[in-house]
Amino acid sequence: MLTLDLAVENQKYRISQLSAEKEPGLGPECMRQLFELGFIKGESVMLLRRTMPGSDPMVVRVGTSTFALRRAEARTIGVEMVQA
Repeated sequence: MLTLDLAVENQKYRISQLSAEKEPGLGPECMRQLFELGFIKGESVMLLRRTMPGSDPMVVRVGTSTFALRRAEARTIGVEMVQA
């Protein structure tokens, strides 16, 4: 499964799942916060920019809102590419 931290910049994706299993340091509270920000299954999402060095944080658009996410948070968001 492709996760948001590995997404191609400026490519449209759709969120397929949220899962903290790959990031043991992130618990249910982080998942709740992402959900409240709009990171929900089926929502459109796009990686706008990676910052340097280390690509942390990342600039992400979900729906019509733009946020900065840590790579660890982005790894919890499964995505599927949307064909134009």
